[in-house]
Amino acid sequence: MLRCFRAVAEQGSLADAAEILGRTPSAVSMMLRQFEDHVGAPLFESTRKSRLTPLGELIHAEARRELVHFDRTVAAITGMARAELGHVRLAVTPSVAQVIMPPILRDYMAKHPGVNVDLRDGDSATIQRDLTAERADIALATLGPIPGFTRHLILTDRFGVVCRADHPLARDWSDLGWTDLADVDFIANGLCDHIRDESFTPIRNGARLNVANTASLLSLVRAGVGVTLLPELAVQPGQDDLCFLPLIDSSARREIWMLTPPDEMMTPAARALVSAIRSADLRDPQS
Repeated sequence: MLRCFRAVAEQGSLADAAEILGRTPSAVSMMLRQFEDHVGAPLFESTRKSRLTPLGELIHAEARRELVHFDRTVAAITGMARAELGHVRLAVTPSVAQVIMPPILRDYMAKHPGVNVDLRDGDSATIQRDLTAERADIALATLGPIPGFTRHLILTDRFGVVCRADHPLARDWSDLGWTDLADVDFIANGLCDHIRDESFTPIRNGARLNVANTASLLSLVRAGVGVTLLPELAVQPGQDDLCFLPLIDSSARREIWMLTPPDEMMTPAARALVSAIRSADLRDPQS
């Protein structure tokens, strides 16, 4: 009824309004009459519908505002349903943010230009809190099962010792193992808790410094404070001042899992990003 009234008011005749609406003039006249009956007062000064009454002028202004708002709302709903619009919140570890997500987000945002993405990096404990507190829609971290969330293994990468390129360990690491770290200043971090080798336990327990943030951790290694243990993705290509030394006597690997709410609890935009992450080729993310 509002659309019919607006068309007649702006065209000034039933015939012209009917053409725009794709209806017959008699159908437009009947709908307009029903609208005036609903309002309880005439909206046009004559049967020719060329001039609005004062009440008609007020309703016309209100109708224009409401129809614009309605059309925008419908467009937004449709866009979200098609993953063309929306907002997705990602919580990931620093290495995932730096290595894994850039090409995925580049392609995703090109395909979904109306979607806004909020990417935050942190340690796995912080990411789990954000996910369970509904501050994140998608989490990528070293996380175990969480009730109420779907869990999918994304990739694994090997652990290794990270030290300065000029550190003595880097010269002959191929002949060294856990025991050779016994007399080296070791900087612990949260991921060390995932190493179950008994030979590593005294090294972890002997660490005098524990650092959670990866960027701070690598800065300390660069400064010669000590060496640390990290997954391979944490050391970016081009960081020539650092060395990643794969563990000789350990098969330990870091696992990156994607955790999300069930599909029916996610927005279409979030589901589309989950699909993009799962379909990405992550076999050799450093290449």
